[in-house]
Amino acid sequence: MRVLIADDHGIVRSGIRLLLERQPDLEVVAEAADGAEARDLAVRERPDLAILDVKMPKLTGLQATREIKKQAPETAVLILSMHDDERYLFEALKAGASGYVLKAQADTDLLAAIRAVERGEPFLTPEAQRTLIKDVLERGSSGEEELTPREEEIVKLVAEANTTKQIAEVLHLSEKTVENHRANAMRKLGMRDRVELVRYAIRRGLIEP
Repeated sequence: MRVLIADDHGIVRSGIRLLLERQPDLEVVAEAADGAEARDLAVRERPDLAILDVKMPKLTGLQATREIKKQAPETAVLILSMHDDERYLFEALKAGASGYVLKAQADTDLLAAIRAVERGEPFLTPEAQRTLIKDVLERGSSGEEELTPREEEIVKLVAEANTTKQIAEVLHLSEKTVENHRANAMRKLGMRDRVELVRYAIRRGLIEP
């Protein structure tokens, strides 16, 4: 199995690589330090599996997952996170990830998750399953209008103080398209300025507070 590892911390990538290369049938073919690089490498290298940190610069692991599943659908994705948080778990599965592994349990759970992917099965720990059920029940009572994946990507990048030109370059869009998506997102959320978008992005876990 050919694997791509993406995490913005080099020491984490090295640890994962060491763990995987002890397995004779796993080969790490690429490493990325941010979500946009992970997306581009996945599209170019077509690995069997991409292991993505949930929080990375430029694109989050969740946003990169959506892009990868759209442009390289044969590549399976596992999300690796230090956050035992239902927001990330639910969004990871909705984005198309095959599993969600906590970094604190990666030494035991990551290989199990990879083997599940090989069998064509999703991977969730019992704790994650309980969290998912709780999250689904709570979301059932929420009336907030959902943003599209592209609108959410742009909200994240706006909240990180990127200009329209910078966002267009990262997402390979025209500046006019970026402006339209931003306007639609702000209309849906009932927001008027970047300060409110930053608060929303923090609340949704798109950026660090």
